[in-house]
Amino acid sequence: MRDQAQALGERLAAAREHLVTAESCTGGWIAKCLTDIAGSSAWFDCGMVVYSYEAKQAMLGVRPQTLEEHGAVSRETAIEMVSGALVHSGASIAVAVTGIAGPGGGSEDKPVGTVWIAWKRRGGYASASVFQFDGDREAVRRQTVGRALQGVAELLA
Repeated sequence: MRDQAQALGERLAAAREHLVTAESCTGGWIAKCLTDIAGSSAWFDCGMVVYSYEAKQAMLGVRPQTLEEHGAVSRETAIEMVSGALVHSGASIAVAVTGIAGPGGGSEDKPVGTVWIAWKRRGGYASASVFQFDGDREAVRRQTVGRALQGVAELLA
């Protein structure tokens, strides 16, 4: 992941873009990977870890109705998270993740490993994708970080 983060940082710097992260299931791991890179302050704006419903609402503006109707692990919540991250930061690109890393917390509709990731450029439309990652808690989180970074790179293409 270090090489992936390094390459992404170089691309963000070259494009004069700044990134914000909004993380639930990864607990700040995306931001940590990015800020492990020396000079990341040139292209990394901030990261928000929003585990609770209340934090998602207060820090990112996720609507209570969205959480009640769709739950935290949903396309709708991921899109509101990524949009809110841009509203509450100076960044030009955002990524947001929300999911069930396990070992508990899954359901028939949303089993452990279900993760929604959303990406957005300031002034653009958000996109979101659902993933079903395998493995234990660390494996699900690691795969989420990798896919989140890959999606940011794809936005820069």
